[in-house]
Amino acid sequence: MQANDKESEPAAAETATPESFEAAAESALPADAGPALEEALRQAQAKADEYHDAWLRAKAETENVRRRAQEDIAKAAKFSIDRFARELLAVKDSLEAALASETSSVENLRSGTELTLKQLVAAFEKSTLAEINPLGEKFDPHRHQAISVVASEQEPNTVVTVLQKGYLLADRVLRPALVVVAKGTT
Repeated sequence: MQANDKESEPAAAETATPESFEAAAESALPADAGPALEEALRQAQAKADEYHDAWLRAKAETENVRRRAQEDIAKAAKFSIDRFARELLAVKDSLEAALASETSSVENLRSGTELTLKQLVAAFEKSTLAEINPLGEKFDPHRHQAISVVASEQEPNTVVTVLQKGYLLADRVLRPALVVVAKGTT
């Protein structure tokens, strides 16, 4: 008889319809539960709509922040040299004034050139551009570029001659100094 019971169960499940499940669910709930469930569903839907709206707003705000940050980066790259360029304008003006002078003596030309160099050095200092002049210092391959090695009375691996000064931009090597280094005696 147990075999017959098992065979009859699948047949009963096959005849079940969605309507029969709804009817069974409704009969299991109290009669006054319908309006309360509808109200709970409306509240849940309202809360879901509110969360969805908040999510959309947060997503839009994130996009706006990302876009503004990209614009700021582009502007910073485009105008990063602005301060330095303003400082160089005074140097250019001084050079033009020296060239425009009709009666220039060697002394006037020299003093004008010295003043222009002072303006240029001041512009470099304001822009954190520092000079590397390593004469007598130990050779540093990160800041110096050795052109040759010569026999010298100085300590081995010391800069003997500076052929071209180097420059740092905010502690970063912009151009290494070209140097001649003392050879060790062997």
